[in-house]
Amino acid sequence: MTRHAKPAPTEHPVLDAVRERWSPRAFDGQPIAPDALRSLFEAARWAASSFNEQPWRWLLAGRDDANAFAKMLSCLGEWNQRWARSAGALAMGVAREQFTKGGKPNHHAWYDLGQSSALMAVQAAGLGLQIHQMGGIDPARVKAIYGVPDGFQVVVGIAIGRPGDPESLPDEDMQESERAARTRRALAESVFGGRWGEPHALFTSR
Repeated sequence: MTRHAKPAPTEHPVLDAVRERWSPRAFDGQPIAPDALRSLFEAARWAASSFNEQPWRWLLAGRDDANAFAKMLSCLGEWNQRWARSAGALAMGVAREQFTKGGKPNHHAWYDLGQSSALMAVQAAGLGLQIHQMGGIDPARVKAIYGVPDGFQVVVGIAIGRPGDPESLPDEDMQESERAARTRRALAESVFGGRWGEPHALFTSR
């Protein structure tokens, strides 16, 4: 596990990388090794998708290229820029809106991009890295700066890096959030059986 780890208090056994995955805002400010970045996107590449459409596309900037990193950082919301500037790399996840064959709308594109991002997150945790996914981005700016064509939606920003010291975050609210215990709704409140709202029997007894 990483130095600033926050393993999930799971109710049932899961893979170590799943338990150790979390979304830090404090990063150590160091670049990510090229082989590690390749592994993250290789994991993302093998996500499931509707009709194997693979609607995801990615824009990537490592902090070892200062100009590229600054350009992508400028596409984040102001609040996210305050902490994401210490990430080792930044990425933007983009979804193709239509199926390649026939051109029909792909209503699963965002879902499939999410699956791809989730595999990236688990792979990162397995390598001692973490990613933080962000909705606070400026899609119009991304499209303009990077020339993203029509038919593609800029969906998510991603900060990648090794977790750093919470004290490095720019204000106390962020620091407190970084230290807070991880919580999730109980499975009995999310997995239903014969009727909506009634927990499945798997999660009412052990």
